[in-house]
Amino acid sequence: MPHFKLALIGFGNVHRALLQLLERKRTELQTQHDLTFSVSGVYSRRIGFLADPDGLDIPALLEGRVTALPAANLHDWLERAAPTLLFEASSLDPFTGQPAISYIEAALERGIHVVTANKGPIVHASHALLELARAHNVKFRFEATFMGGSPIYSLLRECLPAAKLLRFQGLPNGTTTMILEAIESGSSFEEGVKRAQDFGIAETDSSFDVDGWDSAVKIIGLANTVMGANIGIADVERIGIRNLPLEEIRAAKLSGTPIRLVATLEPDGDTVRASVKPTLLEQGSAMAGIGGSDMMARLEFDVLPALEIITRGAGASETAYDMLADFIGIVR
Repeated sequence: MPHFKLALIGFGNVHRALLQLLERKRTELQTQHDLTFSVSGVYSRRIGFLADPDGLDIPALLEGRVTALPAANLHDWLERAAPTLLFEASSLDPFTGQPAISYIEAALERGIHVVTANKGPIVHASHALLELARAHNVKFRFEATFMGGSPIYSLLRECLPAAKLLRFQGLPNGTTTMILEAIESGSSFEEGVKRAQDFGIAETDSSFDVDGWDSAVKIIGLANTVMGANIGIADVERIGIRNLPLEEIRAAKLSGTPIRLVATLEPDGDTVRASVKPTLLEQGSAMAGIGGSDMMARLEFDVLPALEIITRGAGASETAYDMLADFIGIVR
């Protein structure tokens, strides 16, 4: 039975939820998936580098009372922790993907599997990182980078062989939907942002959500890794919700055609056209019924007319599950 030493970069809501999930599923992972694990390292800007090749005490780690060997830098930390697999969930930088790209490269070059929840590296370096993983005979997975709780990448990879994705349209950002709903009910824009932050789904910098960056990087990742495109941030027509008149939002809701931040990918000759912009939804449509932190994807294929996937109540726990699922997929 293989034993996996796990290391974590980032120690926010997602990784805390992941550790809780791993502990809860420990027996099931051993009996049903023939694997055991320990956590040999954690790194975050707040707590620094912690390493213990014999395994950190997870409950103590979650309570902030762990004792471990400190490390001097990332490479020293990887050497001390000696992980089999790295979970990466550092803060998003949609413009460069750094420093997450460097973290992932360092792990892959050492022959360490990587599972990331960070969209930046998928936008700016997905092809290079996948090639680096192949060169070192390890896996690089990123299910958690797109609509937490919806197995989009694994569905396309494992369940729909020879199906070519032609078009995507959806609501991949629950934060903006929650903000728009708050405005529809009479709240201010600022109150809507705070509601999403209190719920725990907003990015560390909420402008990444409200200005459309989060949705943009998500669909760029899908376009480049699934649709064979090679597009970047500058190729996305991006309009956020920050400057929408509040009365326009409320009037659209009253008319049964709510405004939502819709992301779209569609063929454009030899490439893919990408957009993120506020859109009036058709009355009675599936997307018009999406609310709260829910998200939706409509996928159209060359062999299937359409497949619609809805994630209900997505948050840190659902993103953590995506990372666990990628871990199990790598073990298989």
